[in-house]
Amino acid sequence: MTISAFHQSSRNSGVIHAGIYYAPGSLKAKLCVRGLDLSYEFLNKKNIPYKKCGKLIVAVEQSELAGLKELYERAQQNSVKDLKIIEGSEIKNYEPHCKGLKAIWSPHTGIVDWGLVTNYYAEDVVSRGGRVITNFEVDSFKLNEDANVSGKDKFPLTITSKDKLIQCKYAITCAGLYSDRVAVMSGCSPLPKIVPIRGEYLVLKPEKRNLVRGNIYPVPHPGLPFLGVHFTPKMNGDIILGPNAVLAFKREGYGYFQMNVGELLDSVLYKGFLQLAMKNFKFGFTEYYRGIFIGSQVKQLQRYIPEIKLADVERGMTGVRAQALDVKGNLVDDFVFDSGTGALGQRILHTRNAPSPAATSSLAIAEFIADKAMEKFKF
Repeated sequence: MTISAFHQSSRNSGVIHAGIYYAPGSLKAKLCVRGLDLSYEFLNKKNIPYKKCGKLIVAVEQSELAGLKELYERAQQNSVKDLKIIEGSEIKNYEPHCKGLKAIWSPHTGIVDWGLVTNYYAEDVVSRGGRVITNFEVDSFKLNEDANVSGKDKFPLTITSKDKLIQCKYAITCAGLYSDRVAVMSGCSPLPKIVPIRGEYLVLKPEKRNLVRGNIYPVPHPGLPFLGVHFTPKMNGDIILGPNAVLAFKREGYGYFQMNVGELLDSVLYKGFLQLAMKNFKFGFTEYYRGIFIGSQVKQLQRYIPEIKLADVERGMTGVRAQALDVKGNLVDDFVFDSGTGALGQRILHTRNAPSPAATSSLAIAEFIADKAMEKFKF
């Protein structure tokens, strides 16, 4: 079957991540490393096209060398396979046009069309007797008054939409950009709050695609909330560059003129967002500037591939990240699960935060959620 996967499932970089960046012992790290193996196994089983093109994480300044070493050590703790540190003179063997002092080479990083993969997931659901229902905007969760956890009522839980309803025994949600709002419907705290962060990519013009072979990533700056620009090949042959990271003016706002006043006010008046903005005012201004004046983005890209010129790029895709933010302005960097209150909460499991690399981790996340549901619902 074909489903649209309009939002985060398709509007992402398309990378199959190896698990390098994430804190040792975190769910992000464990699920990514497991998810990479499961992803390649699934792609091979279904004959879904992908490319294992690898990734370079490049230090271009002396100040980044310590961070590069720390990344390598972190990846070793995460059991990431076959990484190696290469000297600046070796970088050209992997990326002939890239310059740097040192780099980490990750041979198992790859690319795939995650929107296409989503359709194969849906086919598996249907083949096992399930249904995929689209255009069902959840309004509420309701529990029959005489229902109890032991399950005398076969389908005591009702999920309502405008003119539709679904009756079931239990519900598991993973609502992306609206995960906090869906969770509140069963009595959960509104925190952590989802703040929509738009990423705007450039794309190399076709005649310049030879400048990039695989993924080229930066060493993350420890004082900044987002990763920074990188180079990513796509399955259609495009090379996307970026992204920046700016507040979207609505939860599904992919451009500067797509705005929902209520959703925008909900974001900018949130104490956590105000804290984040105050701590990173200069960074935030620079990100908007790079989005409007793409020449400034090209200057960042030239740190890695000096040959790139403004004339070589044009505006490309945009995506919106469901960024969970706590009340102190900290990015919630790991998975968050919740249920709610009372008898209703005992029949619902919410996935409130599934941060990148959730696409790579998706099958491992499915295992984790299934185990969690079996424990909670006593299957």
